[in-house]
Amino acid sequence: MKTIKQLLSELRSLGVKLWVEENRLQYSAPKGKMTSILRSELADRKAEILSFMLQIKQTTNIFEEQIKPIERNGNPPPLSYAQQRLWFLEKMALSSNAYNMPLTLNLVGQLDYVALEKSINQIIARHETLRTTFSEIDGTPVQIIRPHFELELTKKDLSELTPSEATTKLQQLLQQENEQIFNLEIDPPIRARLFQLRTTEHILQITLHHIASDGWSLTVLPKELSAIYTAQLEEQSFPLPELPIQYADFAVWQKNYLQGETLETQLSYWKQKLQNLSQLQLPTDHPRPPVQTFNGAGIPINIPAALTSKVRQLTQKQGTTLFMTLLAAFKVLLSRYSGQETIAVGTPIANRNRSEIEGLIGFFVNSLVMYTDLGGDCSFTEILNRVKQTALEAYSHQDIPFEKLVQELQPERSLSQNPLFQVIFAVQQSEQMKPSFSLPNLEVELGWERWMGDQMTVRFDLELHLWLEGEEIKGLCVYNRDLFEPQTISRMVSHYENLLSAAVETPEQPVSKLPLMKKAELDQILVEWNNTKTDYPTDKCIHELFEYQVEKTPDAVAVVFEEQKLTYSELNSKANQLAHYLQKLGVVPETLVGICVERSVEMVVGLLSILKAGGAYVPLDPNYPPSRLNYMIEDAELSILLTQQKWQHHLSDTKASVICLDTDSEIIAQQSQETPKNQVTANQLAYAIYTSGSTGKPKGVTIPHQGLLNLVFWHQRTFEVKPSDRASQIAGVGFDASVWEIWPYLSAGASLHLVNSETRLSPEALRNWLISEKITMSFVPTPLLENLCALEWSAETELRTVLTGGDRLQKYPSAALPFRVFNNYGPTENTVVTTCGLVVSGQGSTISPPIGKPISNTKVYILDKNLQPVPIGVAGELHIGGDSLAIGYYNRPELTASKFIPNPFEFSKATKLYKTGDLGRYLSDGNIEFMGRIDHQVKVRGYRIETGEIEATLTQHPTVKETVVLAREDNSGNQDLVAYLVLESETPEVSEAEQIDKVKRYLKQQLPEYMIPGRFVLLPQLPLTPNGKVDRKALPVPDVASSVSTEYVAPETETQKELAEIWAEVLGIEKVGVYDNFFDLGGHSLRATQVVSRVRSTLNLELSVSKLFENPTIAQLSSDLEAIDDNNLSLAKRLQTTSNNQEKREEIEL
Repeated sequence: MKTIKQLLSELRSLGVKLWVEENRLQYSAPKGKMTSILRSELADRKAEILSFMLQIKQTTNIFEEQIKPIERNGNPPPLSYAQQRLWFLEKMALSSNAYNMPLTLNLVGQLDYVALEKSINQIIARHETLRTTFSEIDGTPVQIIRPHFELELTKKDLSELTPSEATTKLQQLLQQENEQIFNLEIDPPIRARLFQLRTTEHILQITLHHIASDGWSLTVLPKELSAIYTAQLEEQSFPLPELPIQYADFAVWQKNYLQGETLETQLSYWKQKLQNLSQLQLPTDHPRPPVQTFNGAGIPINIPAALTSKVRQLTQKQGTTLFMTLLAAFKVLLSRYSGQETIAVGTPIANRNRSEIEGLIGFFVNSLVMYTDLGGDCSFTEILNRVKQTALEAYSHQDIPFEKLVQELQPERSLSQNPLFQVIFAVQQSEQMKPSFSLPNLEVELGWERWMGDQMTVRFDLELHLWLEGEEIKGLCVYNRDLFEPQTISRMVSHYENLLSAAVETPEQPVSKLPLMKKAELDQILVEWNNTKTDYPTDKCIHELFEYQVEKTPDAVAVVFEEQKLTYSELNSKANQLAHYLQKLGVVPETLVGICVERSVEMVVGLLSILKAGGAYVPLDPNYPPSRLNYMIEDAELSILLTQQKWQHHLSDTKASVICLDTDSEIIAQQSQETPKNQVTANQLAYAIYTSGSTGKPKGVTIPHQGLLNLVFWHQRTFEVKPSDRASQIAGVGFDASVWEIWPYLSAGASLHLVNSETRLSPEALRNWLISEKITMSFVPTPLLENLCALEWSAETELRTVLTGGDRLQKYPSAALPFRVFNNYGPTENTVVTTCGLVVSGQGSTISPPIGKPISNTKVYILDKNLQPVPIGVAGELHIGGDSLAIGYYNRPELTASKFIPNPFEFSKATKLYKTGDLGRYLSDGNIEFMGRIDHQVKVRGYRIETGEIEATLTQHPTVKETVVLAREDNSGNQDLVAYLVLESETPEVSEAEQIDKVKRYLKQQLPEYMIPGRFVLLPQLPLTPNGKVDRKALPVPDVASSVSTEYVAPETETQKELAEIWAEVLGIEKVGVYDNFFDLGGHSLRATQVVSRVRSTLNLELSVSKLFENPTIAQLSSDLEAIDDNNLSLAKRLQTTSNNQEKREEIEL
């Protein structure tokens, strides 16, 4: 097939003229020239031609004004917009070697070293940009063009080494060469080295800085090298025509061209297009470093010929280009990975749209933001049309440099990532990937990869580069190694190929249904990791298991509370008596009976008696407000209530029959001690527990005996419960963890020890109680466990297993603890526990401790919003199926139907899945990472943030004991992050502001700027619900003093005054307050470098641009500057020194 350039060249030779009107392709042709074959080819490739013409801008007035050479009058020319950004990054000290561009040539044959060195130097003489350094005049960067620069081609002989030694050494030297940083103020942006492997084999490494070159330049340079080297050997004259202009001419022209109406037309489009731009946030394997890194690697892509052919067929049928089709599939992939519907990626465009710059070496490449809305669950065909429209519009507005766009849009600044987009997509021309050129007497092979493998520099989170090679699409997916593991990117590449294949096969199918994973991967996460089937008896109910233990060990201790103690026989007798009494009051299978008692022996008797009577218990925590208790009683339609006299006043409004276990003890004691008969079965109700509802009203979750049996038998097998075990009961009766604390032990012959309310609230007292009671197994709510793990434990404790759950576990327990910790997850709707995993100490801190794997007879599916399975590492909503599922919500059929949905992975329509509303993702070993509630995810300043990651980082600070982070509206109505902190110990000698400042500075070293809370609040302790969970609703609203005021506050110190004067001058405003944000006032990268220059000249202080980014207010920056110890030189002395130096310079000039 002809290339587009070849086709256009043929049309031009026939006198056919093409042009674009309102993004539509038009043509005129001499009579008889437009044959039917040519017309058909033109129609088939219309979209491709239109895209090409828009990219090279053949229809705009950009060609009306020719770029002319500027007058070389000694005035340094300005930088182009692209160069300005790279200069800025250099000043930020962020880029290191990230913008080095290596060109590696393997040369086999007879090499003429002198001719090669001369050839390289003639190229440098030909292109001004290769002998340009950069400087600043009054804070404005300029180009300093050297009239002459002679490069020495250094040579390193490795021929004395063995082949393997030479290869190893060469890899080291090439890596060192690539890592060597250019000092742009001193070094020309090119260097070259020659490595000799043997007499007839050399490696030529030419390294350029991106500020003076781009991808196109790396095709220009070898072609010129070929021509000049050939002429040198053949002793011919210089073979290349004179360049019409130099890069500096382009830079001046660009600044003049992009003004007035041209600039405004371009800007108005982009401002509208990107006004609601959301940052793409892909799931990463590691937290994003606070300062961007550039450590890259690549995974190759190979799309076979058969699939490539189908891609091209769909492309032609839809009237798009190969670029658009491949981009559309990539955007769908990114959407499925991120869960976002609006996807922005960057795509490079050569920007060589004028004949006079085609042959220049220089930094011309521009980046376009391809921002597309994929919402609506539409077909791939529709997505393709949207991407086509996005691309055509972007091409029509490509003149504005990316750097100028960033400057004008002023997106949220972060040192951790690039502005506007974090992912690059490019379809390269074949000749750009492997430019064809030759050198006389030499076989030439181009490629860094041969010697350096997949280690490379990456400037974005992810870059997908594709190109046509013969009948196949080849590619490379480059990724940041500090964010992603190689297996993650390998999976992503596989998913892209799968998605692309499905899209071209069924382009009319909704993209949400296009499969990402192949059968083997689906089987692993849907079948293998859910292979939890385990036999257990379902012919008995939970109270019958207890009765079996009574027969086995009647005299064993069953329940202990302080001085009270009951054996299995005694507990059975008391429960039987109360059960008979309840049956007389009308309790039959599935009758709901309320129980509102404090932690006591009576509590256990009451719970057991309700089950023995055939009923189902409804625990009512006496610590709840009376209004909530009465609502639950009324909603559950309770006709019978068990309580104690001290709580009876809480229940005064109820019409139910109230039994006081203490005052009614005489009548209860008159009942039979024999085991009562009932007809309850395993599929009938065991209990109903009320949980918080989104409407503000609690809802009752109804659990059958079978779910409880599955929990009990799994627990006893997993933790090897023995009659000699002593288990604690710590959770409140209204918390479903109490179910887990009681029944696995009373049905195994172990003893249950109840802790009093005062002890359970104190970590130290609880630890002492666990040790003194010789507890062997204990459940501890998560916030309490993290405090317990921080305490000293004696080796004498008999505690061997600690279970936790109810909240997100943020810290890994110490390896020195004498017990094992198991992290558990499970909503009330799945009988307490769904997943469980041993927390291995020292497992690492890049993620919070996993919640383990599904327990017996339980299945967990992690699905997207369209109920499609998500791959390993991708976040989705946890859905639960299996034997432990609740029946539903009491008297809430609509809510039950919406939360308990048909299981799409089972044939039977009767099987259900519970939609948890929780986020999680699979880790590669099958463990699940819990990522918080979906409704706890917040969006702040365009970034979607999981507050749990901030909390986990905060708790790693040595002074932070506990923390909660949430989003609240600030004074301006904008969402801002608030961190609530409980510190390890009180330090009255250190002010709150100082303590917060230390934590904030630590956080800035660990997290990106956009994840730093704007406000911090110190609390003596976090508020807890009666169930031991953090009560987020009870957290106080921060007062105004805890956030920086936006009102004008005048500078006070000398440093602040000097800085305010500098800022006002650079920003062109009248006054600057100490809490005003530099970037909110209109500051941008160029102005930041100007501030740095003024600080250097005025305050005689070296300030990096990155410091200004980290400290964007005068209050922060002045504090940072004043902390600099430079021989204790005071500001006054600095100013005097600067003034004296200025006078001396003026005297010399005079």
